[in-house]
Amino acid sequence: MSQIYLKNQHVWLPAALASEVLGEVAQVFVVYDPAAACLRIAPMDHPDFAARHKASLQMLKNRNLQGDKTISVQEILIDHLLDDSDRPLDAGTDPEGRILQVIL
Repeated sequence: MSQIYLKNQHVWLPAALASEVLGEVAQVFVVYDPAAACLRIAPMDHPDFAARHKASLQMLKNRNLQGDKTISVQEILIDHLLDDSDRPLDAGTDPEGRILQVIL
């Protein structure tokens, strides 16, 4: 999987991964699972993600001409007292490939 980073309290997604998993949406649903230390990210058009989770809607920001995207996670980092240092993050997708799971 392409490298994902935490940079300036934003999850930074490479263009290819963002396009493959999230498509061309402008917003994503985001929820943090403290038990798994896992951030789950789904496109806003995911059929049942918001209903299953108490997810917040976040902007998916364009970062460069290559198409890299970022999602602000500042509130999650503060609320859960998580390490906010810039670093690479481990991630994977659900079996359907529509939900990105990022270990914070």
